[in-house]
Amino acid sequence: MSADTKQDVTVVHLMRHGEVHNPDGVLYGRRPGYHLSELGRKMADRVAESLTERDITYVVASPLERAQETAAPIAKAHGLELATDERLIEAANVFEGKTFGVGDGALRRPANWKHLTNPFQPSWGEPYIEQVVRMMGALDAARDAARGHEAVLVSHQLPIWIVRSFVERRRLWHDPRRRQCTLASLTSFTYRGDRIVSVGYSEPAIDLVPVHLRAGAKPVKGKAKAFGA
Repeated sequence: MSADTKQDVTVVHLMRHGEVHNPDGVLYGRRPGYHLSELGRKMADRVAESLTERDITYVVASPLERAQETAAPIAKAHGLELATDERLIEAANVFEGKTFGVGDGALRRPANWKHLTNPFQPSWGEPYIEQVVRMMGALDAARDAARGHEAVLVSHQLPIWIVRSFVERRRLWHDPRRRQCTLASLTSFTYRGDRIVSVGYSEPAIDLVPVHLRAGAKPVKGKAKAFGA
């Protein structure tokens, strides 16, 4: 690969934040005040360590605390100032503040049915296509900021999965249990010029992720799993 060609390649890593301290199993969404747990901080440190030899020149995060705390050790390791991009925020959801653990029957409550009429949009939250627009904007802005190098963007499970599905030309509506976007994972978009040419996925901290929170894990009664966190 020639020097000119190499300079035209940019890698933008979309990282999901680490585990959050959420003992009540609340679907916290965009609510403030939810910070990384001790384990979540270990996840953030692990990913930062795994990226120390990468050519990272730009680090940016969602404004929510859990994303900022996940991005901080990565920015510090590369001597960079942490930027914030509102477009990386969690998807809006009418069920914020509620619990949806296995067996609690929340989705069987008649008062909630009016929000469940259209899983394709979806009717209970921010439209998928709006998530695509803002996340693609954030990806392209990071590409421009780190052109010829690498960038790390810390965001949230649902927006990451939706923009990946769009890029890979999959339908946007899906089973949340099938998302390949584990805590502290990296979904990496490689650009050649302004065009995305490949998408990769890695889990640098998978050994720290509890089994019931891994991609494809079956729900366990008494174990909270806030989808799209």
